[in-house]
Amino acid sequence: MELWVKIIGLFLSVITGGILVELFKKTSHLKLLLSFSGGFLLTIIFTHIFPESYAKEGRITGYFILLGFLLQLILEYFSKGAEHGHTHNHKDDHVHKVFPLAIFVSLSLHAFIESIPLDHHGHHHVDDLFWGVILHKVPVAVALMTIFKTAGYNKMTSWVYLVLFSLMAPLGLMVGEPILEVMKIDPSYILSIAVGMFLHISTTIIFESSEGHKLNLLKLMAILCGFAVGMLMA
Repeated sequence: MELWVKIIGLFLSVITGGILVELFKKTSHLKLLLSFSGGFLLTIIFTHIFPESYAKEGRITGYFILLGFLLQLILEYFSKGAEHGHTHNHKDDHVHKVFPLAIFVSLSLHAFIESIPLDHHGHHHVDDLFWGVILHKVPVAVALMTIFKTAGYNKMTSWVYLVLFSLMAPLGLMVGEPILEVMKIDPSYILSIAVGMFLHISTTIIFESSEGHKLNLLKLMAILCGFAVGMLMA
């Protein structure tokens, strides 16, 4: 897939999320897309990325995957789970405007890191992972825009921040590997870190799809569809 197609796709996925918030008062149905993306990402990771990464890099791959998993834990301390659809829209929270900025910075850093390996030609299934990221970014953008509105940001300010956020992934895609070359870091290691981050997000999405330890049927179907599509993209 051409680089410019990926750049446009990553940008438009975020903008689409913002438009959906403007068009619809309720965006809860997007949790089905989130569940689908979680199932899809998890399948791509276990059936495509893991085997190829371990075959090429060996045991050290596991350490970088674990590093990515732990990095995502740290980022979610600041993002409050916006990566998997949390908006924390509670009237009693008295959300301060500093709070969304912490979320914005955390999500932007996540978007930058996860997009760096999406142009890595050393792995055959990176394009499959790209589609998982695209599917995932729409609900994330919806959550971020909702958080800005909850915090009292006006429409113009909210859109300025959302457009800035939409540029983070394309930026990582364009400048990530040149930076790694200067620093003499193997891009495969960054892919493993990104996979660790995706592993945390996708498993959280799936586990949080349950209420009272019972899966909603529609969400279960969305997750299973994600599994099926991921397995078909071999």
